[in-house]
Amino acid sequence: MVNKSGAGLIGVVLLARHGDRSDVVFQNYTTYDSTQGYLTPYGSSQEYALGRYLRDTYLDPGSPSYIQGISTEIADVDQLFVQADAGGGNVILDSAYALLQGLYPPTEKSTITLANGHTVEAPLGGYQYIPVESLEFWQASLLTSWMDCNYFQLHMGRVNEALKDVASQAAPFLQAVQPYLNGMDTDFLNMIYDYLNVQYIHNATFFRSFPETLVQQARHFANIHEQRVFTDTAQNAVGQIPIRTIWPWIFWSLGNMTLPNNQVKLALTEVDYKPFISLFNVTNATVTNPDIFGIVNYAAAVAFELSQDSVGDHVVTMKFKNGTDDAEFKPLKMFGQVNLTLPQMIKALDWTTINSTINWCFGCNQTVLRGCSVYNYSNDPFLHPGGSA
Repeated sequence: MVNKSGAGLIGVVLLARHGDRSDVVFQNYTTYDSTQGYLTPYGSSQEYALGRYLRDTYLDPGSPSYIQGISTEIADVDQLFVQADAGGGNVILDSAYALLQGLYPPTEKSTITLANGHTVEAPLGGYQYIPVESLEFWQASLLTSWMDCNYFQLHMGRVNEALKDVASQAAPFLQAVQPYLNGMDTDFLNMIYDYLNVQYIHNATFFRSFPETLVQQARHFANIHEQRVFTDTAQNAVGQIPIRTIWPWIFWSLGNMTLPNNQVKLALTEVDYKPFISLFNVTNATVTNPDIFGIVNYAAAVAFELSQDSVGDHVVTMKFKNGTDDAEFKPLKMFGQVNLTLPQMIKALDWTTINSTINWCFGCNQTVLRGCSVYNYSNDPFLHPGGSA
């Protein structure tokens, strides 16, 4: 049943970034087509800590953010929906598994009694196996909508032209880090930060010799670069595409949670950093919280908390926790408001969404890849401006 008491939540929809990864990652820094690296033990611990925090926040009956009716010790898989971007080293998919270990840790109550009366405990001290739906980029555009998107490449061209002033500002920094780059091309500020950050975390020799102030400068310039790449001047423009394909899933999940017969109470999508940048820009969250500008930290998370007010309206509050160094969720304003009713939220953002493969194909001017070859483009005025082919 829907909670009308004002105590606790009806449900939560979460976006979480993966944990620390190895430097074995392949990303084209002109197209952002990529193959994932591998989750490190450090990254696993970051995701596990996030899972523990989410457990304390949403699964503890004594918490003000407790999700009413959710199973607290034994995972009820019907109450959970989890999906993750997959591919390559599966750092994002494995991050989801690590988070779930913290959310529902092993318990001696994870047992079953057989017909012969024998009781069997799950292995690893009662490990709980929670299904995760994995999505390879070729299966759907939902979590990697910028890849193979031709209009996004045009956007990138405009951004790179506009970023020439930033490259000029970064010249002294680039000169300072040149000896540490092992011959890396200095044209891409995002790639430089990624390389330096991974080395600074994992390479002891590098850590001892590289000034921390240069890591901070690298992050500063990478934030500017990525903020421009994954935002745009209009809410429904192609630069915002990382979140535009995820909104329909968020709306669908929140909408289902309002139904009396709904079972899902917590929905999680594990992604990389790109959707967060677009999300904060589209909702104007960076206007009132400028500190969230740029790349979010490993194991960062956004929560859309669904509750019901005293008059029965379903209300959504957006909160953000920027990785393990951030102690708790902090509320973010959407369009200047601390919370919105669910209909208000959908009305404000539904027109920006890409909610199907065919819409993505047309919205990206893609006619061949990612399932787009099956559609008829003869009436597309952009491909055939003179009329039907």
